[in-house]
Formats: sequence, structure tokens, C-alpha cells
Amino acid sequence: MLRAVHGWIGRHRVAVLLAWAVLIAAALPLALTQSDHLTGGGFQVPGSQSEKVEHEIQSSVPLDYRPATLGAVLVAPKGTPLRDYRAALAALGRAARATPHVALDPQISEAALFFARTKPGQPNVVALTLDADEFHAPDVAKELRKQLGLADGRQYGQVQLHLVGAGALWAGMVDLTKDDLGGAERIGFPIVALILLAMFGSLAAAVLPLAIGGVAVLITSAVIALLARHFTMSFYVPNMASMIGIGVAVDYSLFVVVRFREELRDGATLAAARATAMATSGVAVLFSGAGVVIALAGLLLVPTPAIRSMAVGAMVVVIVAMLACALLLPALLAVLGARIGPAKAESTLFRRWSARVTARPGVSLVAVLIVLLALAAPVLGAKTGDGALRQFPKDNETRVGFNAARSVRGPGDGTPLKILVRARDLDRAVVLLRADPDVVKTGVRTRTDDKRWIFLVVRARFDADQPQAKALVARLRKQLPKGSLVGGNGAAQLDFNHAITGSIWKIALWTLVATFVLLLLMLRALPLALQAVAANVLSVAASFGILTAVQVWGKDDGYIDTVTIPIILAVVFGLSMDYEVFLLSRIRERRDAGLDTRTAVLEGIATSGRTITGAALVMVAVFACFALTGVPVIAELGLGAAVAIAIDATLVRLVLVPAAMTLLGERCWWLPRLPARARGERPVAPGR
Repeated sequence: MLRAVHGWIGRHRVAVLLAWAVLIAAALPLALTQSDHLTGGGFQVPGSQSEKVEHEIQSSVPLDYRPATLGAVLVAPKGTPLRDYRAALAALGRAARATPHVALDPQISEAALFFARTKPGQPNVVALTLDADEFHAPDVAKELRKQLGLADGRQYGQVQLHLVGAGALWAGMVDLTKDDLGGAERIGFPIVALILLAMFGSLAAAVLPLAIGGVAVLITSAVIALLARHFTMSFYVPNMASMIGIGVAVDYSLFVVVRFREELRDGATLAAARATAMATSGVAVLFSGAGVVIALAGLLLVPTPAIRSMAVGAMVVVIVAMLACALLLPALLAVLGARIGPAKAESTLFRRWSARVTARPGVSLVAVLIVLLALAAPVLGAKTGDGALRQFPKDNETRVGFNAARSVRGPGDGTPLKILVRARDLDRAVVLLRADPDVVKTGVRTRTDDKRWIFLVVRARFDADQPQAKALVARLRKQLPKGSLVGGNGAAQLDFNHAITGSIWKIALWTLVATFVLLLLMLRALPLALQAVAANVLSVAASFGILTAVQVWGKDDGYIDTVTIPIILAVVFGLSMDYEVFLLSRIRERRDAGLDTRTAVLEGIATSGRTITGAALVMVAVFACFALTGVPVIAELGLGAAVAIAIDATLVRLVLVPAAMTLLGERCWWLPRLPARARGERPVAPGR
């Protein structure tokens, strides 16, 4: 089937390339706008207390009684003329009028001018009236930032204007991650090009994987832009999609190109080499990509729009990479043909290494298990946390503005807790709140329009993303009269954390079972499928262990960001399966040709060693670029994935797999036969 499809592509290569060219041309303008509709929100948990509180406030609390959760801060040195403050406030007013759901009260603007006259040189905090809930505040702040030109560093004389509040922090993250993405791609593509050129020694061969990677990322960016216009798509999506897309697209096309060159080296014609490459490595790519998509699908079990959008973005880029390898790469191979050149002579390094491992499989297996478990051990001391502020560099304008506002108002001012209590419980609730040492101020705002609740606003002693603020939320939810609801930004973060931790076991179970079934279908061998899943678990555990050592050890406030836990679990599990699938498919191919298990292992490692090593270098380089240039969440994902790939391509592929398969011998290929009735066969009567 695949041979016929790729034969057709080879015969109609020009038409296929023209079709892809049209698709790329259509995708380009959309890709350039992918950040326009991304959101800094999407972290709400449907049905949670924080969501219920926000819904009740939006529907039943008049706007004048809602606390200010979005504002601006004017920062200027002492002696700044009043006209600069007027210019900044006028610009803020114009931007507010041009932005839906936000307004600047003229009286507040006048009060800000009075403050500037009486307290020159002090940061001047200006409250904005917001009629959107906590979860949509980042989108309002994002548009307001655009109107004010904050990302361009615009000033008004000596006055620097910043937006503050939880929504402003997440809106600032949209610009920050956009800059990080551009930096990582500018660094990553040249590094990948150098690795490919050194590996192939041929410019034509090196360009093909890069072209497939670029096409996959470009088309995915266009798809993200379209999806973001109709669905919630987090600002993290482009970084995650680009990081995974460059790696898998280059790796998948690399596997095919290498097999094509090997066939040319062995004397095959161009058409035969292309057909064999697609029927062997091409099939392995499809199974490997399916495994990554299945693992990423586990993130859909997390009940938050932001995480689900990240899963969708990553799944889309893997699917596009698979399609490009299956439908575009054969046409490019047909056009470039002999210019790609045959592969170099097979290296004996990996054959000698695998011979040593398989000569003493028991010792090798025990040794590698000890190393992997030692690398995983630090995960026992892992700590998790979250927060937007720490994601910003210290000199970033968003962080500078937030710190300036906090120096005047104190922590917790812009992220109050919002509490709903029954009228009969009001006195008891107020007494309890005022007695709590972490509560700075408690205010009764109003009765809701539906008369069901009394609305209270509580200012905590800590910012919403600090552990003490979340502990306060948890404590109040236990202590307040039954039926009371605690919301606000700190409560939303706590609900989000609970949604993450409550979903991890589901993601793990889904990933283990689904990938096991896929591997069983591909390898047609139960022990091999079990061994592959177990190896992946060890790779993931080791990567978490190293990530813990880097992020937590020796740091008083070190932690792994909560949002990265399920993402690393799904991404790393999916990607770490790539090289094992490719290796085991090579071994299976040799076994089907009649070789015994040990010889098939030796041949599989010898023929795939250079390819997998080069592919792993590419993937590690890509993830390392994001680990070094991205915000902490993306950096943690990049580091965890880079470590897992390195472990999988070395300890797992070169030691664990050959040692385990040698010990199992011919039992590797055991597959239980279904009973005749389950297979749909009619039982044969005795004596016939």
C-alpha cells in the first residue's frame, strides 16, 4: 500500500510539490499572525470554587462594588514635570477607550495628578475599571498593552508606564514568550544545520530534514492562528509546538533520508531506494509519530483550557511532521535523486559496543538499571510551585512595574480574595477572617443582586502566587461557614494546581496503556512491547530526577513549575519512544529476514547507531536552545526533554535494550494466540 502511494508521488512529483507550495504560501500570512489571538488566560478549572465565584460576581455584583484587579503604575524620578504625568495619563485614557471591558475614571486620573504633585518621585498606582472576570483579564490587558506600546518601551517624557495586576502579568508573558520563541528558533536552526551537515557531508541531504522541519512549524503556526480565533489557545502553545515540531520533523525525515542513502550505497536504483526507505523507515516514523500523538493526547485529561490547547498545538505539529515526511519528503527525494548521494560505509563502533554488551547481558542490565535509578532518585525530593512573576527577567518592564506598585501598596493589593457567604453567616465569617494572621484587610462590599450572597473582599499579606496565599485559601475553605465560596486569583491558582495533581495519574495510566497497545501492534511481540514501555518509564523518571537536581537542590525557593509536570510526562514519554521504535523496527526487520535474536540485535544497533546518534544530537540541541532561552516553564520542559532524549539514545538504546533482548533470546518475539472462538474461527470437531 505505502509502496504504491509513494510510487505515485514519485511519478507525480511536480504536482505534489506545487500542491505543497500552494499550501505553504497560504499558511505564511496566517503564521505571521499566530500570536494575535493567543491568550494569557485559560487556566480556569470548570466547576471549581474560583470559577463559581467569578460567575456570581459577573452576574450579580454591580461594577462599582468589584475590586480593582487591573491597573497602571506611573514610575518617574523626583522632579519630573507634571506635563509628563498628564501625557502618560492621557495615553492611558485613550488606550482604555480603545479597549473593550476597561475604563479609566476621570476622577481617578485627577487623583493620580494630585498624588504626583504631593509625593513626587513615588510610584503612582492608577486603578482601572474592569468589567471582565479574572480569567479574561489577561486578554483585556494584552490589548491594552498593544494600545500603549509597552513592548516597545514607549515613555512619556520621564514617565514610564506599566500595567499591574494578575491579568497584566499574564498579558506580559505573551510578549515575553514571543521574543523567546524567535530567539530559540534563530539559534536552533543554524545548530541543527551544522549537525546535519557534519553527519551527512552533503548539503542536499542536510537541507531535506531542515526543509521538512521548517514546513512543519510554518503550517502548524498557521493552524494555531486559525484555532486561536475560535478557541482558547495559550501563549505557551507556539513555543511548545515549535520546540517539538523542529525536533520531530527533522528526526523523522532524517531516518528516511538515511535509509534512502543506505539503499543507494547497497546498489539500489533511485526508485527502489525511495520505495524501500518509505516502506521501512517511513512506516517506523508513522508508528513513532502516532505514539507521540497518543502520549500528548493524555494532556486532554487535564480539565483546563490552557493545558488542553498546549496538547492540541503539540499534537498538530507532530501530525503535520508525519504528513510532510509521508507526502512531501518522497517528492523531494524523487527530485533531488542522486544529488543526495549514498551513505558512508557502516561504522564498526556500534557493532563492537553492542557485541560487548550482549556478551555479558546480565551485568550490563544490572549496571544500567543502577545508573537509571540513581539518576531518578532526586525526584523523591521534588517540590512544585507556580507563579507568573518569576517567569520574567528582573529587568523586564512588566516585572519592574509590578515591583514598583508593590513598593507603594504592599503585596496582595492587586490580587484580593473574593468571598461569598450567606447573610446568616456574615458575622461569623468576618470574625474568623479578621482573626487570621495572614489577612490584612476585610471589607464587606455588597449583597448580590439575587440576594443569595454577601460579597466580601479580603486582602492577604502575600501575593496570590506565593505558597502562603494558597495556604490561606485552603485554610479559609475549611474554616468558613459551610457553603461559603472562596475565589480570586490565589484561589484560581490553587484550583488549577489541584486539577493538575489530580490528573497526573490519569495521564500516566493513559500513556502507559495506549503506547503499550501501539507498540504491541507494531512489534507483534508482547515482551518487547513491555520492555519498551518499562524503558520509557525509566527515561522519564531519570529526566525528572535530573530536573529536580537542577531546579530544587541547593535553592531555598527552588521548585519545578506545576504546569510542567504533566507536560513533561506526556512529551518526554512520547519522544523517548522514538529511538526505541526505530531501533526495534530495524531489529524486527533483521529477525524477519531469518537471523537469530542476538545477531538481529547486533545488526540492528550497527545499522541504526549512527542515525539515532545524529537524530538524538539534533533533538537535544533543539531542546537545549529552548532550555537556555525560554521562560522557566519552557526552559524546564526543554531541559527535561533534552535529558530524556540523551538518556534514551545512550543508556537505553545502547545498553538496556540489547542486554534485555539478549537475556530473553527467542522469547522476545512471543505473542499469545487468541482462542479460536475469539479469532472468529469455527472449532473443529474431534476426529475430523
